[in-house]
Amino acid sequence: MWRIGVLVPAETESPTEPNIAAFRQGLRDLGYVEGQNIAVEYRYAHGRPERYSELVGEFVRLKVDLMVVGSGAPTLVAKNATKTIPIVAVGMGDPVGTGLVASLNRPGANITGLSSMLGAGFTGKLAELLKEAAPRISRLGYLRDPDNPLTAAYLGDLQTASQALGLTLRVLEIREIQKLDSALAEFGKEHGGGLVVMNELRFFPHRSRIAELAAKHRIPAIYPRRAYIDAGGLMAYWASLPDTWRRAATLVDKILRGAKPADLPVEQPTKFELVINLGVDPVQWTVNCFRGRHCTAPEGDSEVAPPWSIVAAEGTVRSSLAWDRSKIMGDR
Repeated sequence: MWRIGVLVPAETESPTEPNIAAFRQGLRDLGYVEGQNIAVEYRYAHGRPERYSELVGEFVRLKVDLMVVGSGAPTLVAKNATKTIPIVAVGMGDPVGTGLVASLNRPGANITGLSSMLGAGFTGKLAELLKEAAPRISRLGYLRDPDNPLTAAYLGDLQTASQALGLTLRVLEIREIQKLDSALAEFGKEHGGGLVVMNELRFFPHRSRIAELAAKHRIPAIYPRRAYIDAGGLMAYWASLPDTWRRAATLVDKILRGAKPADLPVEQPTKFELVINLGVDPVQWTVNCFRGRHCTAPEGDSEVAPPWSIVAAEGTVRSSLAWDRSKIMGDR
């Protein structure tokens, strides 16, 4: 029986958690039944980067046939821990730019997987979308974990986008979670600030607090996951993580059937979600979309071509691209 290890970096420890549920369904669709023809060892880091080495070490000691690792930072730990166990990385930000793989077509070594971004420039699109939603912002804050070496690669995109949009970029480096309050309070003192939060695993367990602080200090913010919106955040734009995890099962199947990770191209996302938190403020605002190029969908347009989907916070797809603006947008 095959044995694989799955490192879940930040999500809730539950078989019904959307990402893991999608992965399990992907395995079942390919004929794998846990406990019958495959054994799956799940390990949860709960958003604590210091646990990555310990959990990866467990997989190495268990001599698993393959590792499935969520996100880029824990994948880097796994890469440094083994050169022989195949690794399927799920939701890597920029795998080439961050040095996880040699190239998308020929990743090399023992790693392949799925990216969560469309290469260089994607991070800048978050800034563009936030500026469109909150046109009065003049400053852009980038909330970053300085202990995560991979997210430094996003800074160049944000600098380029900030200059093009006429925004002043400020990097808010948070190593200790208790300093979030003071950092966002200080940033929010001056009007005109907007916030970009990337997929920092250290921040994910504290998403409710981040969303609360952004609202308290009236800072419009864009986030990398729908879970931030469920926690009260304003808007999120990212690759659909459940879809990415589901597709990871196909790579697992190919490797268990004999394919080498080095020869399996890193797959890019095919489905994105723009999620808006429906507010009660009567002021309307319009959201633009990206369909391979920058475009504005007119109000009332029900045709939102794949892979772009516009999703309301309750989970219903809206036919119009105009929503009530959340109170935290304010008139700043």
